[in-house]
Amino acid sequence: MKGKKFSICCLVLAFVFVLPFFALARDIAPVVSGQWLEKNLNDSRLVIVDIRKVEEYKEGNIPNSINVFYGTWAVKKKGLDNELPEDDDLFDVIGSAGIESGSHVVVVGKTDTPTDQVNMTRVAWTLVYGGIENVAILDGGFNKWKEAKKPVSTETVKPKAGAYQGKASKSLLATKEYVISKIGKANIIDTRMPDFYFGVSKLDFVERAGHVKGAVALPSPWIFAKDGTFKSKEDLEAMAAGVIGKDLSRESITYCDTGRLCSGWWFVLREMLGYKDVKAYDGSSQEYAKDPNAPMVKYTWQ
Repeated sequence: MKGKKFSICCLVLAFVFVLPFFALARDIAPVVSGQWLEKNLNDSRLVIVDIRKVEEYKEGNIPNSINVFYGTWAVKKKGLDNELPEDDDLFDVIGSAGIESGSHVVVVGKTDTPTDQVNMTRVAWTLVYGGIENVAILDGGFNKWKEAKKPVSTETVKPKAGAYQGKASKSLLATKEYVISKIGKANIIDTRMPDFYFGVSKLDFVERAGHVKGAVALPSPWIFAKDGTFKSKEDLEAMAAGVIGKDLSRESITYCDTGRLCSGWWFVLREMLGYKDVKAYDGSSQEYAKDPNAPMVKYTWQ
């Protein structure tokens, strides 16, 4: 009898602790190569989302890809840039793009600048927030695809639109109040370049220089190699571990100026390195610095 009870307990523990991890397992890698994408172009589950401007898409695109430009996924709202659309609007965008809950979505952008590079991670974050788990980024974007002389089309593909009934993953989003409540309790990660973090520079629309009290610096532009591809997993692991440690269960919150750059480290930490609890603050410094009571510091690396 004791042995039977022990077996039952083990089975229950497996359901509680093990099966959820299997349920969240990816069917595709978070970053895919041009070789992989070319081989899977005709996969019925695959939706290739080109987020470049429509004129760039029409000049040349990956065969079978659809165009849903970046500004559709990150909108201006309440005086802030790069905000999430309202949930219903986001679900309409996802459905109109022909994306279903079981789709394999590959986000394609350009890699000319760090902003272009993180546009892809921002759209990926938005899709995962919208309930699509199998979201990948094409390593090196369209630039690398074209340089490799892979097939390019000038055809405009119309997506097979449908109704998408999703559920927003609110656990991936941090608000200003939430960030303040987590000072000293979670990893708060400033993903801007060091001069912005230190407070010697700031953008005009950010009212105060410096960083969230207790935040650490981990700039998103450092994620990428010179050719616009992601740096090696080993390098990214070392960078993350050197700043926030190796505890994959500790909560992390990323932020930047407007909620675009912070998606870079959000994507790397959660999707590539396996950190379990990672949120992005899309209001970021543009919202946070407006509040005189929100704790900020400058001229310090802490």
